[in-house]
Amino acid sequence: MLKAIAAGAGDRVVFVGDYIDRGPASCEVVELLLGYRNGPAEIICLKGNHEDMLLNFLGLPGRYGDAFIFNGGSQTLASYGCTEAEPEELRGALPQSHLSFFSGLRDSYRSDPFLFVHAGIQPGRPLGEQTVEDMLWIRQEFVLNEHQLGLTVVFGHTPMRTVMVDPPFKLGIDTGLVYGGKLSCIELTEGVLYQVSRGSHAVKKTAVDLG
Repeated sequence: MLKAIAAGAGDRVVFVGDYIDRGPASCEVVELLLGYRNGPAEIICLKGNHEDMLLNFLGLPGRYGDAFIFNGGSQTLASYGCTEAEPEELRGALPQSHLSFFSGLRDSYRSDPFLFVHAGIQPGRPLGEQTVEDMLWIRQEFVLNEHQLGLTVVFGHTPMRTVMVDPPFKLGIDTGLVYGGKLSCIELTEGVLYQVSRGSHAVKKTAVDLG
């Protein structure tokens, strides 16, 4: 996917979170992102609820660390060479660059007319009253309702069969790769959808009407 979008100088790539827990190569994904930051494009990495659980598991600010292991955390531990589900072992196995990466992830990113978050926002609340928990965890209450932010919310977290295009309210890009679906990326200036199916390396491009 990264080769296909070929982001260069002047481009900005926003990742919407959940880099860990969803496969055997969490450590390698983080290393890939750290390397990608050294390229010509501007890279924005948002926090997903899985990174939030990891941080709390380690005793750092976050939420629901007690659920980390049961939500794919065991795969993350294995990718860092850990043999026990103990925060101390993982803390010792994490390279400092990876810990800094997790600790420095952003909760949201605004670039008008878009607001990027991992999960969504609470409809009915102004932007300044949104909570981090909702931005990381909300699902149907956001997905099924309109909001009044005046921004198109780009989000992941809730897997769908196809990209959810609902201008000017929301744009959902989680198409369930981990469940046998696709990995999706949208170029927002030209309206181009890039997708890779699970088990494939072929990237397909289609036009998408962003309204």
